[in-house]
Amino acid sequence: MSVSMRDLDPAFKGAGQKAGLEIWRIENFNPVPIPQSSYGKFFTGDSYMILKTTASKSGALRYDIHYWLGKKTSQDEAGVAAIRTVELDAALGGRAVQYREVQGHETEKFLSYFKPCIIPQEGGVSSGFKHVEAEEHTIRLFVCKGKHVVPFARSSLNHDDIFILDTESKIFQFNGSNSCIQERAKALEVVQFIKDTYHDGKCEIASIEDGKLMSDAETGEFWGCFGGFAPLPRKTVSDDDKSADSHPPKLLCVDKGKTEPVEADSLTKEMLETNKCYIIDCGLEVFAWMGRNTSLDERKVASGAADKLVSGTGRPKSHIIRVIEGFETVMFKSKFDSWPQTTQVMSEEGRGKVAALLKRQGLDVKGLLKSEPVKEEPQPYIDCTGHLQVWRVNDKDKILLPATDQSKFYNGDCYIFQYSYPGEDKEEHLIGTWIGKNSVEEERASALSLASKMVESMKFLPSQVRIYEGSEPIQFHAILQSCIVFKGGLSDGYKNYIAEKEIPDETYSEDGVALFRIQGFGPDNMQAIQVEPVASSLNSTYCYILHSGSTVFTWSGGLATSDDQELLDRMLDLIKPDLQSKSHKEGVESELFWDLLGGKSEYPSQKIARDEESDPHLVSCDFSKGNLKVKEIYNFSQDDLMTEDIYILDCHSEIFVWVGQQVDPKSRMQALTIGEKFLEHDFLLEKLSREAPIYVVMEGNEPPFFTRFFKWESAKSTMLGNSFQRKLAIVKNGGAALVLKHKRRASVSYGGRSGGVPDKSQRSRSMSVSPDRVRVRGRSPAFNALAANFENTNTRNLSTPPPMVRKLYPKSGAQDTAKPAPKFSAISHLTSSFEQPSARENLIPRSQKVSLVTAISNPEIIAEGASMSRRIESLTIEEDAKEGEAEDDESLPVYPYDRINTESTDPVTDIDVTKREAYLSPAEFQEKLGMARTEFCKLPKWKQNKLKMAVQLF
Repeated sequence: MSVSMRDLDPAFKGAGQKAGLEIWRIENFNPVPIPQSSYGKFFTGDSYMILKTTASKSGALRYDIHYWLGKKTSQDEAGVAAIRTVELDAALGGRAVQYREVQGHETEKFLSYFKPCIIPQEGGVSSGFKHVEAEEHTIRLFVCKGKHVVPFARSSLNHDDIFILDTESKIFQFNGSNSCIQERAKALEVVQFIKDTYHDGKCEIASIEDGKLMSDAETGEFWGCFGGFAPLPRKTVSDDDKSADSHPPKLLCVDKGKTEPVEADSLTKEMLETNKCYIIDCGLEVFAWMGRNTSLDERKVASGAADKLVSGTGRPKSHIIRVIEGFETVMFKSKFDSWPQTTQVMSEEGRGKVAALLKRQGLDVKGLLKSEPVKEEPQPYIDCTGHLQVWRVNDKDKILLPATDQSKFYNGDCYIFQYSYPGEDKEEHLIGTWIGKNSVEEERASALSLASKMVESMKFLPSQVRIYEGSEPIQFHAILQSCIVFKGGLSDGYKNYIAEKEIPDETYSEDGVALFRIQGFGPDNMQAIQVEPVASSLNSTYCYILHSGSTVFTWSGGLATSDDQELLDRMLDLIKPDLQSKSHKEGVESELFWDLLGGKSEYPSQKIARDEESDPHLVSCDFSKGNLKVKEIYNFSQDDLMTEDIYILDCHSEIFVWVGQQVDPKSRMQALTIGEKFLEHDFLLEKLSREAPIYVVMEGNEPPFFTRFFKWESAKSTMLGNSFQRKLAIVKNGGAALVLKHKRRASVSYGGRSGGVPDKSQRSRSMSVSPDRVRVRGRSPAFNALAANFENTNTRNLSTPPPMVRKLYPKSGAQDTAKPAPKFSAISHLTSSFEQPSARENLIPRSQKVSLVTAISNPEIIAEGASMSRRIESLTIEEDAKEGEAEDDESLPVYPYDRINTESTDPVTDIDVTKREAYLSPAEFQEKLGMARTEFCKLPKWKQNKLKMAVQLF
């Protein structure tokens, strides 16, 4: 069904031709387009139509049409908006999903177009209202729950919600004591919107905490707007606060203008006839389903029936969603017990088979196949010049592989890899597990456990990935550059399993018969996969290597490209570099070739389908008591990621589990489990593979192949505090992020190059077994951070080590296991006395984070501290090159400040008391450092100068 261009309203001509928003207002019962400068501005007396056009990665356009009804719009205008929406959908080919939006009860999807909120204004066109243009500022009170305006009165306030008071010179945000941090943070986005929209970005911002005393100036100013402070009343439940009731779906058939219930114990897709329209009433959602063979008039009748059902039962909060057969939404499908997965038939499959058959017979197939669009090589978005280490899992242990074997995998084994590479301003890490198809369950569990322990030992700085054979992401192949997957296994677990089950050992042997399929995108991303040595394993679109002892054949499929042939030559040098090969092309094979494969047989002529990256979806996760609940966030951005929560970025071919810095440790450890649950339940009904790669990404250490899905600002992810504190700092700073970044490592140079994604010609990597890293000893990192604020940048203390120069990774080498120098032990013994209670009142403690506030509060101790510093200065500072030593902050466990404080009632006993600050998380370290700096600034100038002198002497 479609609408001819003659019948189409002129206002809709050209609509939906490109991605973006288009909005019309109903004026005199006709749609009139409004200028883009007015997008997001709605009037309570009007009705609007909103078309959202989205371009998928394949280039296909998807449509969502919303018609928005103001609270004071006329019934006639509302009816026109509903009918015009059906007509616009028909003009777009009947593929749009249509939504009815009522002011104050809009869908999340609709509100996502106008982030952070919409604030409807009084007025209207055809309903007799005039659009109100405020000549002078009027004080308004907003409640951030649905983003509507509430009466300006003290009685409107309560302890549960968040309110915004917009005055002429200042915007106040009042945080009810029962509101959560995330709600407060989101409300600040509305504050920023009001500031920019109604104050031209020029006004003050104040945050008022419920229960805060009047002694605070801004709190007093806030309550002064209400005539003074008074206790808040208990919140009364209004109609807006009542949630719409949901009930099991009820199916109604709309036929010839009549709506009849359809009795059924459960709903299945087969119950929907293509020449009819149906209504599925679920309470909160009411769906109108329209068959492909229904007429425009029948669809209008069904739409009107759904509107009548909602208005007649007094359910203003219910959302009406209209879907067309073949374009049903995930939410609609979820209401049915059975909804078969649709499979799209590849139209070129038959052509490909015929072309391959004719080419085998020596015929010209030019023109038979359609020319496919040129596909760009997928990008890994990771620097490929880093350092790689690979371990094979053997029972419950891991065995480090030499550099020559790092790209050789067996499908009966499991592997762990650690890849370190230069990031934007620091060294980044990726730790992953590769699980072979034929590996045993015990070693799979060991691999995941060992990898998780490696991540934990590095204080969760690395990203983690779980990879199954056959579902490897582009980053994995880019890191390895060339990869060979053999059949069989070398681990004890695999050997014991096949012996117990009496399964023949198929482990690859250089002297046996083996067939390899060659694939990849180029010289820095190529793989050889060992397959069954039979003719049915061949494919016309690939090249192969077949060997038996010293006999080597290469085979090129008739549909293989010159690039495939180049990969074949390169992989041959890796698999059988010293033997001469016999080249074969499809259709002219020798008898010996077929004999090695057990004779001729049919084989496919289509490339093996791989899951392609689709448009990403972001969902928030609530994982409690083993149950996972998710909520999709539409039109997501970086600002939607809250530091207290866990999110999943679903890219179909792979998923990312993002973990905020302030997520509790128990939930953090369950991040991989949350990803597995998401794949298992397939919440978005995408038919996700349970073997899709799962990345676990920690806030503040997001890799570039994750941030590419956002307009990313690194400063935001490294800010301190909770979500509310961060956004308050941004709002007060004019929209820019403030950050005190704790750089735990210096930026590393690899091969003489700085960070960034290298050109293809420069993609080379050190494959050393163990990097020779040098850590300069001396003052603790915490003390260096403090001293940097006071020392003259033009001079350097003699007791301070010279600037550190990182050594490049050598081609080979072992770790330096030398023990710490004796003089360093003397320093440690001397400085340990700083933390003893008897010395705490007389000396500046060694640990900056714990004791700086105490030092500032008692500047009289400076002289004694300076004396002690001279004793330390006389000792020689030694260097320690031992990787992973306890002195390296990266390998130490993390404890809360309350447990490492010298006055703790529950102190940790197994720590180095001379380096208490090293056991804090980066976020808590910066928090304590910031508190100390604040206290320092409050001191008189003479005390500040005295403390600076002591620090410089120290």
